[in-house]
Formats: sequence, C-alpha cells, structure tokens
Amino acid sequence: MSVSSQKKNSYQDMQAPPEMLHRSMGVWHSFTLGFAVVSPVVGLYAIIGVQTTVTGGGWFAALLICLVMQLLVATVYAELSSQFPIAGGAYKWARQLGGVTAGQYAGVIYVSSTIAMLTTTAYTGGIWLATFWGSVGGGGPMMVFWGAVFLLLCMLLNLAHVNVFKSIIALGVYAEFIGSFGIAVLLFFFFRQHGFSELFQHMGTGTAPTEMAAFMTALAIAGWAFIGFDACSTTAEETHNPKRMVPRAIFLALSAVGTVVLFNSASLILAFDHDTLVNTSKTADPVTPLIAERFGDWVEKPFSAIVMIAFLACGASVVKYTSRIIFSMSREGNMPSMLSHVTADKTPRNAVLFTVTMAGLGLLLGLNDGAVATVIAFGTGGLYAMFAMTTGVGLFTRLTGRWNPALGELKLGAWGLVINTVAFVWSLFELINIAWPRSYAVSADAPWWQLWAIPLVLGSILGVTTVYILINKVRKNKATGFKRRQ
Repeated sequence: MSVSSQKKNSYQDMQAPPEMLHRSMGVWHSFTLGFAVVSPVVGLYAIIGVQTTVTGGGWFAALLICLVMQLLVATVYAELSSQFPIAGGAYKWARQLGGVTAGQYAGVIYVSSTIAMLTTTAYTGGIWLATFWGSVGGGGPMMVFWGAVFLLLCMLLNLAHVNVFKSIIALGVYAEFIGSFGIAVLLFFFFRQHGFSELFQHMGTGTAPTEMAAFMTALAIAGWAFIGFDACSTTAEETHNPKRMVPRAIFLALSAVGTVVLFNSASLILAFDHDTLVNTSKTADPVTPLIAERFGDWVEKPFSAIVMIAFLACGASVVKYTSRIIFSMSREGNMPSMLSHVTADKTPRNAVLFTVTMAGLGLLLGLNDGAVATVIAFGTGGLYAMFAMTTGVGLFTRLTGRWNPALGELKLGAWGLVINTVAFVWSLFELINIAWPRSYAVSADAPWWQLWAIPLVLGSILGVTTVYILINKVRKNKATGFKRRQ
C-alpha cells in the first residue's frame, strides 16, 4: 500500500482506547436497552394527545414516514458501529472522522440533548408514578417531586448490580409487549369500529390552520417516537462481539418499536370515535380513560403499572445511555477526568451521578410550564441535530475518502452512499421542521422564546462551545510561543 493510501485509511485503522468497561451485554441485552430507550409506550403515549389536538387526526401517515426515514438514519449508525464500536457512539465517530473540534461540538450537543430527553422522560414518567400511587393534583411542585422520585429510582437501578439492571429493562420490554401491545391486539380484533381509511382522516381539523401545516407538524411531533436507538452504539464497549451485535441491536430495537408504535396507534384510532380521542387528548393522561372505557375501570391500576414499569425501564436506560457518552468524553479530556472513574465492578458511577444531577436540575423548570415545554422541545430537536451531524460527517468523510465503510462488518456497497445521503437530507429537514416556530402548537399565552426554543437553546450551546474552543486555542498558542521563546 502506498503512503498516500495509508494516510487515506488512517481513520479506519484507529483502535478504541484501553477498555475500562465490562463486556457484559449480549445482543439481546443490547436490543432490550435500545428498545427501552425508544420505548413504544413512552414514545406514543407522550405524543398522542398533542398529535390529535394540533393535527385533528390523520397523523398515522406521518408516523409511518418518520419510521421509514429513521430506519435509514439507523442504517448509517449501524454501518459506523460495525467499524467503530466505542463507548460514546456518535460523539466518538464525529471525533475520529471529523476531528477534535467536530467531536467537541458533537459531544456538547449529544450530552445536552440526552439529558433533556432524560428530564422529559422523568417529568412524564413522574406523572405515571403519581397516578399509580393515587397521588393526583398538586400542580407543578408535585410533578417535579414525582419526577425527582423517578430519577432517584433510575439512578439506583444504574448503580445496582448489572443483572438487576438487565432484569428491570427486560421486565420493561415484557410489560410493553404483554401489556400495551396485548391491549392493542384486543382493541384491534374485538373493539374496532372504523375501517382503515380512518387512519388517514381528519387531518387539518385541529389547531393547525391548514392541512399542510397539520401534516408538517405531525411529522415534527412523530420525531419523538423514534429517537434513542443510538443507545445501542453508546454502550458498544459493554457488548460482546460489538462489530456484529451492535448493528443488529440497532435495527432490531427500532424495527420492533416502530412496529409496536404503528400497531398501537392504529388500534387506538380504529377503536374509538374521533370526538372521544379529541376530548381525552386535552387531558394529562389521554390513554387510560380510553382503555377503561373499553375494558372497565378494573383495568386502570394494572394498566398504570405496565406504563409505569415501561417508563422506569426507559428512564434507567437513558441514564445508562447518557452516562456512557459523558464517560467517553471525560476519558478523552473533554469533561472533568473524575467522570471517567469506574468502580470495582467497572460502573462509571460518577458519570451516572452527574447525569441524574443535571436532569434533576432540569426538572426544576417543571415549576414553569413554558420552561419545561422548552426542555421537551430541545430534547427532540437536539437529538435530530445530532442525527444530522452524524450522517453529515459520515457523508462528507465517505465522499472525501477519509472513511472507508468497506472495512466495517456491515457492507452496503453503493447503497451505503445513497442511504447516507437520504438520511442526512431527512435529518436536516426534520431538525428544521421540529425547530420551526408554530404558535398553534403551544398555549395561546406562550412567550415568544418558547416558540423559538430550539434555535435559541441550540444556538446558545453552540455559541458557548465556540467561545470555549477559541479560548483554548489562544491559550495553547500562547503556551507554545512562550516555550519557543525559552
């Protein structure tokens, strides 16, 4: 091989840093982690109310389109993980393929977005905890309290023995399949009232001013239901034979979740009158009243338990997912070194505690409805910014020869370039679509900064990161000049 060829493939020859985490996860455990993070219950039940309120109906098509496009994004992630199975996933890929500066931007966006995602999960999961234990009402302070309890449970699960964590995550997956999916099967086969055309009816009858505006909003909201599959890649260092197993886990997790989300949403839409869906969508819990209406009030408690377990599995998985990104960044000097310390059983405890603490601080914003809505919006928009950055870096380095996908375990040939291109265009489009200010999608008295939440928060994060990078460069240049003068 020539010298130029060796330089050209230098990025492919990089090895992971010395392993500091136990390889304790098989493909099943990696799949359950990804499934729990994406979570059909968390994804669908968090968006069904706002989808119906804003669009009026017909949002099933948006879910389907979003899933197909996200599968293309997942393909790029699978291709990268088959070659670079390192803790931190997309952060590490951006650093290796795009350089140190690209890695710094990616890391900040990634950590900020996943912590916002955890705060959102805790805030909504706390509602189900409160519902299960019969504690309703109390306004913002009580929602923050139950969200904090939710975060504490997620932290304890992450600090417990790995087998305890695996068992709870598996229980969450079983709860979703047996509970929510089982109920959806009963609704579909025994309580269906409408023909399949109902899935595509009523678009534009909600708060959105036009049918096109409703459809674009439906696509933006649907984005929340299919994020988190990248959790499988951030825990690659803890997975056996990761170059083969992590790509499989990514596809399995997103495909399984997508199937359940589509089927559950179809079952709910076809089993109830449109007016009933609209009315329940105005409540904090739009699903339980619908289920109780069909099966009786006795189902409320077990159904709440199923959803609560699913949320806890999701929250615990997001803590693990985020802490591994923080661990990876700390190991490379982009965050305080103490966050890369591990316990005797190879658990990055400090990274876990930092993750939960930051999400807990974010929960305090729940005292203000407008502020917590900003966190929720950024959690989705920030992750799509990360999708766009990852697929963009992948496309650029693929075209310039800095990345040779053929050296990975997953070989897509010419299709890899096509998929990467479409995935990048979709991620960029969906980021802009999610960030677009829509007055009809928020409360009438929402402040202007809530409408521009994603551009403001993302812009601020990027601005602060840029200043930090520039200051560091100036310091290094001064230090180099001082040494030369000596």
